[in-house]
Amino acid sequence: MINQLSWKVGGQQGEGIESTGEIFSIALNRLGYYLYGYRHFSSRIKGGHTNNKIRVSTSQIRSISDDLDILVAFDQETIDLNYKELHDKGIMIADAKFDPKQPEDTNAALYAVPFTEIATELGTSLMKNMVAVGATCAVLNLDIKVFEEVVQEIFGRKGQQVVDKNMEAIQAGFDFMKEKLSDDVELMELEKADGLKRLFMIGNDAIALGALAGGCRFMAAYPITPASEIMEYLIKKLPALGGSVIQTEDEIAAVTMAIGANYAGVRSLTASAGPGLSLKMEAIGLSGITETPLVIVDTQRGGPSTGLPTKQEQSDLMAMIYGTHGEIPKIVLAPSTVQEAFYDTAEAFNLAEEYQCPVIVLSDLQLSLGKQTVEPLDFSKVEIRRGKLVTEELPEIENKGYFKRFEVTEDGVSPRVIPGMKNGIHHVTGVEHDETGKPSESAANRNAQMDKRFRKIENIKFNTPVHKHAPHEEADLLIVGFNSTRGAIEEAMSRLEQDGIKVNHAQVRLIHPFPTDDLLPLVKSAKKIAVVENNATGQLANIMKMNVGHAEKVHKLLKYDGNPFLPHEIHTKCKELF
Repeated sequence: MINQLSWKVGGQQGEGIESTGEIFSIALNRLGYYLYGYRHFSSRIKGGHTNNKIRVSTSQIRSISDDLDILVAFDQETIDLNYKELHDKGIMIADAKFDPKQPEDTNAALYAVPFTEIATELGTSLMKNMVAVGATCAVLNLDIKVFEEVVQEIFGRKGQQVVDKNMEAIQAGFDFMKEKLSDDVELMELEKADGLKRLFMIGNDAIALGALAGGCRFMAAYPITPASEIMEYLIKKLPALGGSVIQTEDEIAAVTMAIGANYAGVRSLTASAGPGLSLKMEAIGLSGITETPLVIVDTQRGGPSTGLPTKQEQSDLMAMIYGTHGEIPKIVLAPSTVQEAFYDTAEAFNLAEEYQCPVIVLSDLQLSLGKQTVEPLDFSKVEIRRGKLVTEELPEIENKGYFKRFEVTEDGVSPRVIPGMKNGIHHVTGVEHDETGKPSESAANRNAQMDKRFRKIENIKFNTPVHKHAPHEEADLLIVGFNSTRGAIEEAMSRLEQDGIKVNHAQVRLIHPFPTDDLLPLVKSAKKIAVVENNATGQLANIMKMNVGHAEKVHKLLKYDGNPFLPHEIHTKCKELF
C-alpha cells in the first residue's frame, strides 16, 4: 500500500490527453484524495506534445512530485520525453498502436496495451483514453465503479448508450492490463482516503469566484493565455447576478472600460498576462492619478514578447511595481495557493475602494492553471467594504462650487461620489489637478496632491502580508518565495530539516508596498537566505535587498526554463549553500 502516487498521461494535443487526466483525477477527488495536477502544453491549438502530471495523496500537497510512478503514453514522444522521471519500479503503459520502444537506460517496466484497437472495436477510437484509464485502474487495483458517476456527468447528455460504451472501454482496459501484469509485479494500491468532499479547481476559477464573492459585476478583457479561464468562468456566472462580461477589441479598451465602470460605482475587473499588462500600463496610471479603484489580474508566463506563452515564469514583479510612467500608489498581491487566490481576489476589491488605487492580483501559470484540491471555501470571511464612498445626500456647495473629490486629507484618502449625485459635480482628468479636479500646474498643489496620494498606502491593512513557517528563533537558512513556489519550498524545507539544517520559510503575499517589518525579524535571525523564483534576474531577491537590506546573506535560487520548481531542486540547491 502507498500513501502517494504520481501519474502522468501524454500524447499529442487534440488526442484527449486533458480529458483523460480530468476523468482520472475527478474520480479520485470524489474518493477524498488530495490532488495536484500540472499540464505541460504547446502554444498551438492542435498538435505538439502535451502531458498532464497528477499527484495523488492521502494528505495535503501543493506541488508536483519529483518522480513518477505511472506513465501513460499515447505516442513514442511521450516515452522519450518523460521516462527519466520514472523510478526503478515505475510502469509505462503505452498504446500498442505505435509499437512502443523501451529506452535502454531505465528499469521501469513497459506494457503495450492496444488502447486504440480496443476502443475501435467498441465503436470509436475516441474512447482510447477511457481504455487507458481502465489500464491504470488495474495497476492500482482500483474498482472501476468509482468512475461511473464521473462518466455519467461528462457523457450523460449524449445518452445512456454513450455512457455505457465508455464504461465498457474502462472495463476492457482494466481486463487487458490485469492479464498482462505478471505475478511478481507489485501493485501500486493506494491507502484508503478519508472520503471527505473537497473542491478540485484551478487558480483562475478561484480568482473568478473570488471576484464574484467580492461584489464584482463587470469584467472587460481580451483573451490571452494563461488568463482566459477567468473571463470564461465569469461569462457563465455573471449574467445570473445581473452582471456582464465584454470581450474587448484589445487590452487598452479592456482596462479603460474597467476604469469607467469603477468610476460609475460598479466593482469591475480586468485580467491578462504580461504582454497585456504592458499595453494596460498607461491606463493604470490614469487610475492612479484619478484615484479610481481598479482591480487587475496578471497571470505571469514566460516572456519577453510572446516568449513562452504556455510555460511557467515569475518575471513580472518589477513591471507590476514600476511599470507605469510617473509615480502612483498601487497595491500588488501575490496569493500562493488556490484558497488564497479566492480570498485575496475578493479582498482586492475592498482595498481598491478603500485606498482608491489600482490593485494588482499577481498569479503565475502554475497557480492559475494547476488544478488542485481545495478545502471548502468560507464565504462568511468575505466582506464588502467601500471605503469613503459617499452614499448620504451631500449638502449644497456655496456659490454652486465643485465637490472636493480630491480633497487633501490626513490619511490621503478623499471622499468619493458616484457620477450624477446631487452636489457631487467635479472634474476628472488625467492631468494634475486641484481638490475639485480642475487642471493645475501649481508647484504647491502638485506637492500636496502627490503627497496625499502616497499617504494612502503608508499604513495599508492586509491580513497576512507574509505567510510564515518559522519554527526556529535562529535559523541556518531562511527560504523566501512567492506565488506557486510555496508547495515545493515546503517539501524541500522538510527534507533540509532531516539533513540537520534549521530552516524557516516566508512566502511573500504582499509584494507592494513591501512588508519590510514583517520580513525583517526572519531575515535578521537567519544565517543565510535563499530566494526561490522563476526568473533569470532574481527580481524578488532584488526587491528584498532594496527594502530589507542584509544583501550579503541573500542567495538567488533561479529557474527560468519554463518549468516549475520540483522539491528536490530546491533541496539540492539549498544544501549547496552549506
